Amino acid sequence: MRNSAKLLLALAALGLTSGGASADVIKVGVIGTMSGPYALFGANFKRGIEAWVSQNGNKVGNHEIQFIYRDEESPNPAKSKALAQELIVKDKVQYLAGVYFTPDAMAIAPLLDESKTPLVVMNAATSAIVEKSPYIVRTSFTMWQNTVPAAQVAKKNGAKKVAIAVSDYGPGIDAEAAFKKTFEAAGGTVTEAIRMPLNTTDFSPIMQRIKDSGADTIFTFLPAGPPTLGFVKAYIDNGLKAAGVKLMSTGDVVTEPDLPNIGDSGIGILSTYHYAVSHNSPENKAFLDQMVKDGGKLDEVTMTSVAAYDGARLIYKMIEATNGQRDPAKAIAAVKGMKWVSPRGPVSIDPDTRHIRQNVYLREVKKVDGKLINQEIQTFDAQPDWALSKN
Repeated sequence: MRNSAKLLLALAALGLTSGGASADVIKVGVIGTMSGPYALFGANFKRGIEAWVSQNGNKVGNHEIQFIYRDEESPNPAKSKALAQELIVKDKVQYLAGVYFTPDAMAIAPLLDESKTPLVVMNAATSAIVEKSPYIVRTSFTMWQNTVPAAQVAKKNGAKKVAIAVSDYGPGIDAEAAFKKTFEAAGGTVTEAIRMPLNTTDFSPIMQRIKDSGADTIFTFLPAGPPTLGFVKAYIDNGLKAAGVKLMSTGDVVTEPDLPNIGDSGIGILSTYHYAVSHNSPENKAFLDQMVKDGGKLDEVTMTSVAAYDGARLIYKMIEATNGQRDPAKAIAAVKGMKWVSPRGPVSIDPDTRHIRQNVYLREVKKVDGKLINQEIQTFDAQPDWALSKN
């Protein structure tokens, strides 16, 4: 019997294929990188959700909300699909959330329609994810959203020849396409388009290719984590920064936890991103204060905590709208067009794409009061996912 048929039979046995009555406990399964090299980002899923619960309680109406965490560790579609199936069938979760890597989100998507389970994506950034099921909504970002402003800034700052270097999987391919299309439309030239395996650790040969290409600027994307630090250090250590070759990236490449290891040599690096810990707003201050109050450390805060905090908001809204019933269509409809002020700034859920619209900020690595930060220096208002948006 095929896996999907087995799932349907299991769901029917548990009574999960019908609307069902409202429950006293609503379970939410969160799949994230809780261990391994990307553990910091899974930990931030948990901390962001806990910050929301600390501020808003663990109940929606009469329904207690219970979050159940599972570890995807690394890009592993088969494992992630198995975890999702286990959460749906064994743990009887009514919602899924989290998911750091695109291949893992793609593997989970086919289970959602069968089980009537909404998925709130809190990181995975390939545009096509939301097209895989009408029950997917995203509170993180996409590569098109963050990369189009990067290409605009590079051209405005005088870049003529750019070498693109991206990780060779969905988000990297999206980032390459977004930068190339935007930069070339503005009259720029792409000298190299390098796709790097996800397990790349030695970036020196890539730096040599970039040198040989005659590029005056590098645009790069790698998933936030150990590879990004290695890339930036290779850029510095191989003399490209000293030679005047500029580095432009999405914010994944210069996350706040990496800045102390990059050191003062990173001062001046530009990135475009939807959040910086240094974002100056009362909402962000309250969020960070709560994170610290709950036992977190400011130096370990990443963007996944904000996506999880906002994702918990959406899940609470969906539970409220359905009065705890398993009604994914009604749940998703309740958050389409939803607007609020996040720790990252004003945001909304695009009713057509189910993707988050948000400001994207040009940030520059600066040293303020002896500490390296990503300081926002320009705002690109209410950016859509340019790959999917009608405007």
